Amino acid sequence: MKKSFVRRIARCIGEMGVVSLAVLPLAVSSSWAAPALPAGLTAAQIDDVVARARDAFHVPGVAVAIVHDGQVVFAHGYGRRGEDAHSGDVDTRTLFAIGSNTKEFTTTALATLVDAGKLKWDDRVIDHMPEFRVADPAITRDFRVSDLLTHHSGMGEGAGDMMLFSHSTYTRPEVLAALPYMPFTAPFRMDYAYNNLLYVVAGALVEKISGTSWENYVQSHLINAAGLPACQSTPPVKGQMDVATGEGEDSDLPDRATLRLPAVAPAGGIWCSADGVGRWVQMFLNGGKTPEGRTIISTAQRDTVWAPHALLPLPDTAPATQGHFRAYGYGWFTEDFFGKKRVWHTGTIDGMVSYISFLPEMKTGIVVLTNHDDNHATYAIETTLNSLVVTGKSEDWVKHWKDVATAKEAAEAKAAATDGPGSPARPFITLSAQAAHDYVGLYHDDWRGNMHVTQKGAELRLTFDKAIGLSGVLSALPHDLFVVRWDNRAQDAEDDCYVQFLRDMTGKVTDMRMQVVGSDFSFDAQDLHPHRVSDQP
Repeated sequence: MKKSFVRRIARCIGEMGVVSLAVLPLAVSSSWAAPALPAGLTAAQIDDVVARARDAFHVPGVAVAIVHDGQVVFAHGYGRRGEDAHSGDVDTRTLFAIGSNTKEFTTTALATLVDAGKLKWDDRVIDHMPEFRVADPAITRDFRVSDLLTHHSGMGEGAGDMMLFSHSTYTRPEVLAALPYMPFTAPFRMDYAYNNLLYVVAGALVEKISGTSWENYVQSHLINAAGLPACQSTPPVKGQMDVATGEGEDSDLPDRATLRLPAVAPAGGIWCSADGVGRWVQMFLNGGKTPEGRTIISTAQRDTVWAPHALLPLPDTAPATQGHFRAYGYGWFTEDFFGKKRVWHTGTIDGMVSYISFLPEMKTGIVVLTNHDDNHATYAIETTLNSLVVTGKSEDWVKHWKDVATAKEAAEAKAAATDGPGSPARPFITLSAQAAHDYVGLYHDDWRGNMHVTQKGAELRLTFDKAIGLSGVLSALPHDLFVVRWDNRAQDAEDDCYVQFLRDMTGKVTDMRMQVVGSDFSFDAQDLHPHRVSDQP
């Protein structure tokens, strides 16, 4: 081994604070061998599937990490940190928003409190947070810590997401205060419906028990304790250079002094690199211990968060991957995959998508981070690499997910042209300024707050309090129905909404209802019930 290579190893190890130079002779003996990728997987195959996925789905940048047999055996960055052709190259320390892969950090934080004897998974939430309330008092009394984590509360899919995303400026306490107004759409503990709101409550529970913020607890007890490089519980700020920019997002970073911590953080706020998530995966595969032997959570709690707690329907891909069951644990999905256990989760936020998966019996974990708002690319890369590890071969998953995306786009285009708003079947109409004035006013929703319909000439506009930048023009259809087209097309185009105004018996507009034109479950406009409280906006 060349001395320069030894020095590079020494420098990297020293920076992690793991061992001193005095033990280096052990690493350079004649028996030393480089860590190997799992059988069935090669670096060339990883490069190939990443290249094809980037090309098929127009992904600017990707970072990949592979953990096998206790070591990070592959870590590489591909492409650019942003859509701008002049943005810097992605490397293994580039920060990506990992979205809902934050959920396992929140459940792991809770697991540390379980290990410390400060919490039990079946504790009632109100016993730790007396202020906790949901719409049904009986459910409030019986709501357990585990019910925050398994997406079977009875709230609808994405319930409350408009307080967390869509330019929201809601604080975490304000989100919790609005929780009793969230509707239940299914029986308690019966139907699975993915929910971010209750993970925010789980984060508040961490704060309540620990006496510090979720951000501080996760940074100190998980990220720093586990030694995750280039990983943080708060958004990046000016001065941080190696940061990815998501699709449609502004690359300008906020000042540290004016940084606003997002309410959504316990459900989707962590930024991390391939190196950072790779070491996170090492810890989980090692039964909750770092490679140096420091316990972050007990193996018993690692197994608890990975265990099936809520059964789910099988995905369409189950026949191709020989899947027979799928379930949700605490912050993790689990399933069988070609006869092997697979634990995984994805995350989508700020125009980026992440995917973490484990094959515990193969002692392997795979991390994929992207800066493109399209989960088909991450699914294609992850399914290919998982297949190669388990079976030594793989179907063309890039083509499969490209075909799925193309078919979906074609169906949506056909529906829009056939009977969508503005189509020949549903043409827009022109209102006089006097007719438009009927809808002007201040509207209030119990959980989302104030909404304003204003008028300039014959044009009507809809804006929200506590949502800087969420505004749009209302275009009229017959029968008091409108479509609001949001101004920020890069970020909000998929969330254009129908707005149906309601009148009382005298003909006065009293309320409105909303529904997304498309299918974004996180823009849960259907749960809004704004009531007109003033004819002055």
